[in-house]
This record gives sequence, C-alpha cells and structure tokens, in this order.
Amino acid sequence: MRTTISLSDGLARDVRRRAAAQGVSVSAFIEGLVRSALHAQTNPPEAPEFRLVTFDGGGVRDGIDLDRAARVLEDDDAASLLRAGR
Repeated sequence: MRTTISLSDGLARDVRRRAAAQGVSVSAFIEGLVRSALHAQTNPPEAPEFRLVTFDGGGVRDGIDLDRAARVLEDDDAASLLRAGR
C-alpha cells in the first residue's frame, strides 16, 4: 500500500539520518517503527500493591482519610489559622 504522511522538517531530517545509518530506505524505516508500535505491549505491567508504612504512632490518626489529601491540607490550614489567632 502506498500512502503519504506529513512530517515536520526537523523530524523528517532525523528520520532520513536514522534510515541512512541503518542502511534502509525511509519507507522501510518508518514501516519498522509503525510495526514495532503496533506490536508493542499495550498493557503496562501491573504495579505492586502499595502498602503504607507508618512509624511511632500505630497508624493513621482517627478521622484522617488518606484518600482525601486535599481535605487533610484544608484541615491543617484551618488549625494553623486557629493557633495563630486569626
């Protein structure tokens, strides 16, 4: 199949250089890149389960929900203002 693609000037230069360095045509080089991208693993590896490690306190304080970090920050800001007497 024959098709036309548009590349920026800088990218086209890089493609021509890499194709020449590998001793292949620009078409063969681009085909190899597309083929690699299509056959690449689409699902990233699963991350290991996250485990929160705490020290000197027996865990998270009562009333603190680590899934709601913004609320923790708001509560901390409010407490700071109260301590400052504002």
